[in-house]
Amino acid sequence: MNSDTRITAARLYDLIQCPHRPSMDLFGNPEERDQVSPFVQLLWERGTAHELDVIGELSTPFLDLSGYSGKEKEAKTLEAMRQGEPLIYAGRITADNLVGEPDLLRREGDGYVAGDIKSGAGEEHSSTDSKPKKHYGVQLALYTDILERLGSAGSRVPFVWDVHGDEIPYDLDESHGSKSPWTMAEVYAETLRALSRIIDQTEVTTAAYSSMCKQCHWRSACSSQLEAANDLTLIPELGRARRDAMEEQLPSVIDLAAANVADYLDKKKTVFPGVGAAMLDKFHERARLAVDPDSEPYLTADVALPNANRELFFDIEVDPMRNVCYLHGFVERTNGDAGSEQYVSFFADDLTAAAEEKAFAAAWDYIQTSKPCSIYYYSKYERTIWRKLQEKYPHVCTRSDIDALFEDPLAVDLLYDVVKKATEWPTRDYSIKTLAGYLGFEWRDTEPSGAASIEWYDRWVKSGDEGIKQRILEYNEDDCIATRVLLDAVRALPLKPTS
Repeated sequence: MNSDTRITAARLYDLIQCPHRPSMDLFGNPEERDQVSPFVQLLWERGTAHELDVIGELSTPFLDLSGYSGKEKEAKTLEAMRQGEPLIYAGRITADNLVGEPDLLRREGDGYVAGDIKSGAGEEHSSTDSKPKKHYGVQLALYTDILERLGSAGSRVPFVWDVHGDEIPYDLDESHGSKSPWTMAEVYAETLRALSRIIDQTEVTTAAYSSMCKQCHWRSACSSQLEAANDLTLIPELGRARRDAMEEQLPSVIDLAAANVADYLDKKKTVFPGVGAAMLDKFHERARLAVDPDSEPYLTADVALPNANRELFFDIEVDPMRNVCYLHGFVERTNGDAGSEQYVSFFADDLTAAAEEKAFAAAWDYIQTSKPCSIYYYSKYERTIWRKLQEKYPHVCTRSDIDALFEDPLAVDLLYDVVKKATEWPTRDYSIKTLAGYLGFEWRDTEPSGAASIEWYDRWVKSGDEGIKQRILEYNEDDCIATRVLLDAVRALPLKPTS
């Protein structure tokens, strides 16, 4: 149990990521914590290194308080603010039960504006717009709240210096969203109230299964709780919000599986906010699959898959912290013969743009010379990254070339075009690791994951160890083979008869 119950930026960040994480950190049994993964340790190291790099390159004079801690750091910060220091690095400010340690405090007018140095992009980007990241925003809002309580705030527009070197303003009172507009100030106020209730133990949170769990040090403890409760979030895509809306009447997977869906309909809608009638039918069927030990996956609709003599199973590896796509891997198969399979890879042998471009160009040429062929990949990630690579290296191919490649009927996104659209599985999620594992495929590596491969790549960059590079290549090849295993299984799935 953690005896320090003050509200910090880290706890607000964690609450945005997972509503149960602060409860576990404060009141969970420390003996049940998993070891921090090498990938998370890498994130910490890279974040610290990036921050030091940014500070080291500043031309503006600043006061460095990083050598102090606790009350001494706070006293030094307050004194520096009273003296009107133009820029303060690694200060500490407190007010009431709020504690903030912003990377930067910059004097503006008669007060100060807080900023953080982030090793990620400063905003969330979509195809239509950009919005502030809520987990960054609540931290900046906390610093601003403290400054306002101290009577030292310069404005309500704190900022992020992101991995691209851009300063991203976070206007706390600017409205975002079209259907349900929100401001970062409102998000912060709501998060602050929720965290206060958790700290006071007037609100009890519960675990929920999500992709965020994989890197959390409470993953084993929460997984045990969820399995013991037969929790609804163990149903693919049901999630925390829908679980919370449903659990009073349907508290477990077993209850949902045994339910008569018609009992929960109100005309064409369900009695559960955020859960439509078709969605409830889908979750009900998934619950039935989950509780039946003899259940098997099936097709919900006919799937038209290419019938090409040559098939390419495609997977890439990216280091998002270095913003480099360093590996394009393919398993090639001819005439459906497993004995014909061969792995073809294009690896960027250093961190230069020239090496990244060379690997991309070679992979592009490989596909062109392999045509006619079908191409299978898992999720939209490959298309997204190749579009970005095309923008960086436009003479390799054009944007219309990329669009034509991925819009071709011979190119199939198995996750979105097939698995989510036309199949059901007795699994708790639809990741390639889960589905291929269910089908009996085993990765050669004992800890296969995209996050782990990023950490391996970091070690390879630092050491040049060919054994690490081979580990990455084998992992990538296994991902490609797993995609082929899934494709073959989909082709053999029965079509569920319509009732």
